[in-house]
Amino acid sequence: MTHKIILDTDPGIDDAMAILFAEAHQDIELMALTTVFGNATIENGTRNALFLKEKFNCSYDVAQGASQPLERPPVGPTVIVHGETGFGHLHASEPQTAKADPRPAHQYIIDQLKAHPGEITLVAVGPLTNLALALQADPAITKLVKQVVIMGGAFGEHGHRGNVTPFAEANIHDDPHAADLVFTADWPVVIVGLDVTEESFFSSEYLDQLRDDAGEVGQFIHDVSRYYLEFYSEKIGLSGCHVHDPSAIAYVINPELFTLRQGPVRVVLDGCAEGMTLQKFTDRRHGYDEWEGKPKQSVAVDVDDASLLKLYRDTIIEYSARQ
Repeated sequence: MTHKIILDTDPGIDDAMAILFAEAHQDIELMALTTVFGNATIENGTRNALFLKEKFNCSYDVAQGASQPLERPPVGPTVIVHGETGFGHLHASEPQTAKADPRPAHQYIIDQLKAHPGEITLVAVGPLTNLALALQADPAITKLVKQVVIMGGAFGEHGHRGNVTPFAEANIHDDPHAADLVFTADWPVVIVGLDVTEESFFSSEYLDQLRDDAGEVGQFIHDVSRYYLEFYSEKIGLSGCHVHDPSAIAYVINPELFTLRQGPVRVVLDGCAEGMTLQKFTDRRHGYDEWEGKPKQSVAVDVDDASLLKLYRDTIIEYSARQ
């Protein structure tokens, strides 16, 4: 079964890992990258998306999206994790022939959902601003999407609660208002957050082996990960990195790798817990309940990490052989 996806992304080192994973797997038709601010500025993120398109001769479209959140003040690019331009020590060259679609990302999403009703999965691995803008511009798209898969949030499973604040994950913290709109819209959402992405781990040995076994693609993933691994080593004390954005792609390919929990999800919009994600997963009635009447969404609470790592490795090696 082929899955048509639009990947909404803020490239981004782990975004690059996810983009190549989606491009590589034969069950995925990567229709487009829609770019958003986050790990890099919107200009650098879009350049990175076009650079990958040219470097690996990809056919996906690129549409540039939002440069700032809906309401909150921008927090700026995540330079400490992803470097000055988003790809760590690597700096994407200006594209020679590839160009971005003239439409803003949210309009591109609307147009593609209308052209392919019920066929497209939106996979979002950055702040959710583009998806929120699409919802605001055309609320009817909730009936046109196949599903929405999001890398973001943290719900406290396995002790994972936040990475940019004690209780907020970066993508949600970057635009909490957008996230709350997306989570409470009447479309099927699967949230693949820190609860599972921090249970999977690309060790330095794993990435070394991928470099040795997966040709130019493995070499690129290894090269782009160097800055990322320096951050993990210096700031977190780990020899490797968590499998954040590629986990969302893994869910699309094989949902059985994940255990899901159902219930409406809301986002804290301001204050010390800004960006915190909270799921109500009981049927208890309350006198005051901002979750009541909101659609039940799916939150990943467990993952078969060994199978996920094998899936990623096998996919990249097979893609390299086809290249």
